[in-house]
Amino acid sequence: MNLPKAEIEKEEKYLNNSIGVIRKKISELGQVLYDREEKVMEFKKFIWDTRHDMDPTEMKTMINASDLEVTLMGYKGDYLQKLYRIQNNPYFGSITFKDDTSENKIYIGITHVEDEENDKYLVHDWRAPICSLFYDYELGKAQYLAPEGIIKGEITNKRQFSIKDGKLIRVFDNNINIDDELLQQVLVEESNDKMKNIVNTIQQEQNAIIRNVQDPNLIVQGIAGSGKTSVALHRIAFLLYKIKNLSSNNVLIFSPNQIFTEYISNVLPELGESNTLQTTFNSFLETNLQEYQHVESFSEFVERYYKYQEKNINLVKYKQSNEIIDALEKYIKSLLKQLYFKEDMITKEYEIPKEILNYYLKDKYSKLLLIERIEKIAEKICNDYYHGKTGNKKQIISKLTKNLNIKLNYKEIFKSFFTSREFNETYNGEITEKEIKESVSSKNIKYEDACIFTYIKGLLEGFSYRGQIQEIVIDEAQDYNILQYKLIRTIFKKSNFTILGDINQTVNPYYKYNSLEELKDIFEGSIYLELNKTYRSSPEIIEHTNKILGLTHVSAIRRDNNRPVIFREENSDLKNQILKDINEAKKDNFSLAIITKTDEEAEKIYQILKDSFEELSLILSSTKEFKKNLIVIPSYIAKGLEFDETIIYTSKENKYKEEEKYLYYVACTRAQHQLIIYNQK
Repeated sequence: MNLPKAEIEKEEKYLNNSIGVIRKKISELGQVLYDREEKVMEFKKFIWDTRHDMDPTEMKTMINASDLEVTLMGYKGDYLQKLYRIQNNPYFGSITFKDDTSENKIYIGITHVEDEENDKYLVHDWRAPICSLFYDYELGKAQYLAPEGIIKGEITNKRQFSIKDGKLIRVFDNNINIDDELLQQVLVEESNDKMKNIVNTIQQEQNAIIRNVQDPNLIVQGIAGSGKTSVALHRIAFLLYKIKNLSSNNVLIFSPNQIFTEYISNVLPELGESNTLQTTFNSFLETNLQEYQHVESFSEFVERYYKYQEKNINLVKYKQSNEIIDALEKYIKSLLKQLYFKEDMITKEYEIPKEILNYYLKDKYSKLLLIERIEKIAEKICNDYYHGKTGNKKQIISKLTKNLNIKLNYKEIFKSFFTSREFNETYNGEITEKEIKESVSSKNIKYEDACIFTYIKGLLEGFSYRGQIQEIVIDEAQDYNILQYKLIRTIFKKSNFTILGDINQTVNPYYKYNSLEELKDIFEGSIYLELNKTYRSSPEIIEHTNKILGLTHVSAIRRDNNRPVIFREENSDLKNQILKDINEAKKDNFSLAIITKTDEEAEKIYQILKDSFEELSLILSSTKEFKKNLIVIPSYIAKGLEFDETIIYTSKENKYKEEEKYLYYVACTRAQHQLIIYNQK
């Protein structure tokens, strides 16, 4: 809606005033921090110089005062950085809200700005309760939950702004339609090397997930391009704002790979928050598996399937299955039942019959984990024979462990599982001695074996609890099996979880969920939600990707483009064929990814093109950084990324098969504006 000139001038005046206040605050805060830093240094020097003249109570009081001053400086420093970041673009929207007592115009931005001289907020933080109205309601009756309760009223105006370098580029009134002007403007922009924040275009269904604090655990099924990862990151920013004493160091993100971690690294800083702790599942496993030098990553695991054609698919499928969990638990229970001390323990200080030791092991401490039982027995011996002194405890534990009839070697226990009754009762296939030995390699452990090994170890000695982590985000949830979730849930037993995925983007060739709702059994107090609108791809691309999996529920949002999906058959001059496609993309200033099925195909295309394009990058599972302007990448690594244009390449002899349709779907749904497919009908 076009605004009258007088209204635009009024908005320009408000913008200039807001920028003036922000810049004044930046100057004043900078001076305050400089002065306080000098005072803190003088204060610390004073404490040092007079330390001999102060009693402990005075010293403690002085140190606490110094620490408090440093903490306050930290808060002011963080706010200064936020102000510096928004000084040329302080807000992106506004609402006029009328309740029973007043009518107020609320400007909404990344962070709050207060005008102390006039005792009012110039800009409200997008996470403030009243700002939820901007995302959730059209014009008319509306309400929001404030600390004092539900506030009801009416939205009489809703406005969006495009501001650049301190200048008002566009301003328009609009409703919340999903195809509103600003959203369409954002969607047609070229994609960048890093994921961008979507704070000014958050949609109603996304906002419901971002601001949900009543449910401790959220399980979100979202179709390709529905903004799952963006929603997760904005939810983290909201929780950091909402929950008292929650910091970035209390939040952990499980990412699919290092490339993805790098790709999302800008979003939280853009929202004024520090990046959280991040890990991949195999890095997480490595911290629990000191017995091995290297844990195979998920990307390497999938690569092994496509690159080397896994010989015993049934065995790997069983290792990934839900059935193995029950078999492992029964196996450890049986092992503990068979366990006993072989001999009496005789030293200069004591003689303990094996019957007494076995009473402790099998009865007195039977409810404890095995390692805890042995520790308790050692403590009992220390109390009975060393007057409670624990200096000999480690030595006693060692003697007790050696006295057991089964060697407590986790590798041997792991290996024995594959010849156990519990294994044979649940596995309907063959396993060779060679395959057992490969599972228990001395240095490296396969991805599927690492989960089993960690679970066996945890059942015997317990899982290391990580109490400092309060919030966990798991992205690409469909790639984790139930055993992995049991491990994570047990280790982070007091954490809240936000779990996001898409069962149609499964690249694990051995495991697939019928619905992510199955995870509700593991995460108590969880709610299952869905995101069914895609914002990534053009209608033409969505139509094609729907056909791959027979989907009908995808709703196209984009109106741009009208570029049909192009199918090509490889000719004798493949290089020139692809060069033409790349040069066409360059005319549009498009980022472009050539997505192959296998690593070999990626290497082949890279070698063909590398001399023609200096900026061309080959992305493999070991890659940590990339510029996405022009890349070659295998499909199973491309998951979670998006590009203006993608070329899907497979050789004529290696077309996607029926059982690989989900991988093909992942590859095709990376494209925003243009999709070109080689050798694949």
